[in-house]
Amino acid sequence: MKQKKIALIIGVALATTISGVIIASDHMDAPAVKNQTTDITDLYVFQGANTNNLVFVANTQGLLAPSATAAAAFDPNTLIQISIDNNGDNVEDLVIQAIYANGRMNFYGPVAPTATGLRSILEGPVTVSVPVTAYGAASPTTATSKSGIQVFAGPRDDPFFFDLNQFHAILAGKATGFNNPGSDTFAGTNVMSLVVEVPKVLLKSTGKINVWLTTRKKVS
Repeated sequence: MKQKKIALIIGVALATTISGVIIASDHMDAPAVKNQTTDITDLYVFQGANTNNLVFVANTQGLLAPSATAAAAFDPNTLIQISIDNNGDNVEDLVIQAIYANGRMNFYGPVAPTATGLRSILEGPVTVSVPVTAYGAASPTTATSKSGIQVFAGPRDDPFFFDLNQFHAILAGKATGFNNPGSDTFAGTNVMSLVVEVPKVLLKSTGKINVWLTTRKKVS
């Protein structure tokens, strides 16, 4: 299989460390990728219902109205990559990659990357592949690899809660803090979501890990 070079299109990276439930959000912060398939909204990392597993959720293409969600799609030229640093040097030791092809999302890894930093190589072969769940489907379609990695790809309601109007009021000096519970600006909007549940043993770490999410465009 010929390796495919991927170039970083935008430095939208969400960094976190695992300790309970961790989330990071980047809604509407990068005008260059607004309304593009490369637009990252959220990264979530948390322990699975099976405590031997860790769950990664990568959300892109935010603020999709219900009327637009059915037509939303993953881009075959956009690589979504979860990078994992398991020794604290802020360089990816493992990557989980996902790219769309012919109605399916193909997942690669976790595997040690051939390239780090601003370039990536698609690290074949495919670990597990899953059909993209259609908007409005009665139940999600999932797939499980021989090594126990479980995956999902498809549209989902945006789970991130943020009161944008109150945030603007605080910035303008018209308010001193957020209301409880406040108003959820993202209520009723959707994202294109990837969910990967990985046995912890495959992450090759017994302690804290750093995780970040990037989207990258294929080099022509």
